[in-house]
Amino acid sequence: MSPESFGARLAAAMAALGPLCVGIDPHPSLLAAWGLPDDPGGLRSFALTTLDAVAGTVPAVKPQAAFFERHGSAGVAVLEEVVAAGRERGLLVVVDAKRGDIGSTMAAYADAFLRDGAPLAGDALTVSPYLGFGSLEPAVTAARESGRGLFVLALTSNPEGASVQHARSADGTPVAVAVAREAAARNAAERQLSGARLGSVGLVVGATVGAAVARLGLDLAAVGGPLLAPGVGAQGAGADELAQVFGDARDAVLAASSRGVLVAGPEPAALRSAAARARDEAARALR
Repeated sequence: MSPESFGARLAAAMAALGPLCVGIDPHPSLLAAWGLPDDPGGLRSFALTTLDAVAGTVPAVKPQAAFFERHGSAGVAVLEEVVAAGRERGLLVVVDAKRGDIGSTMAAYADAFLRDGAPLAGDALTVSPYLGFGSLEPAVTAARESGRGLFVLALTSNPEGASVQHARSADGTPVAVAVAREAAARNAAERQLSGARLGSVGLVVGATVGAAVARLGLDLAAVGGPLLAPGVGAQGAGADELAQVFGDARDAVLAASSRGVLVAGPEPAALRSAAARARDEAARALR
């Protein structure tokens, strides 16, 4: 029997708990603000406190792998613990590692982050398609077989991203549009088989990209998968901006908030309240 797809599980979790994903980014400045040391013990306390505070309030969390990897093997061990602890608490865990490579190397990344039983395997993984979307096929296959998901970088809000994502191929198609079409094709095949509202190949689309979606002709509603959206709420994007960027695809948006929630710590009650406020703000903005 095939596992339930990530897209189906995420849609159900968002319907129950709203459209917010809390980033777990143990930045040195946040650790200091919480009175924690910038070491693996500090990372562990920071991340587990956050998980305990937001479980049952939001559907998903997104640990940023880089902040754990900077501490070497001990930091990666904490990330493994955080991934497992998040899932034990009923949260969907998106491992934000932005992996992307070719051939056997991409297959190895897929094995590390998407295989059942792998210590770093959460519920979904962020990936980069800029060695060609086809290079992600090992990850697409591994995610499908294990009931996990992908969030593919498509249209990010950093200024440097436009030089690649807005570029056009010889036939005039913008790179971001080509990425979205590839994701849509894979979601269409999955949804036809499963009947799920959302496929499992999502995109990362910055909530603050403004008119870029319309200017490039990017049809986000046609993607048929979840849209992970950094920049919602406290980071600058409200209802007007979200309508401009996501249009008819607003019901597929999983808003991502990191610092806007984490600055409320380290008291669990304050973190929980901040997460609830951010969730409710995102839900209102996405109506």
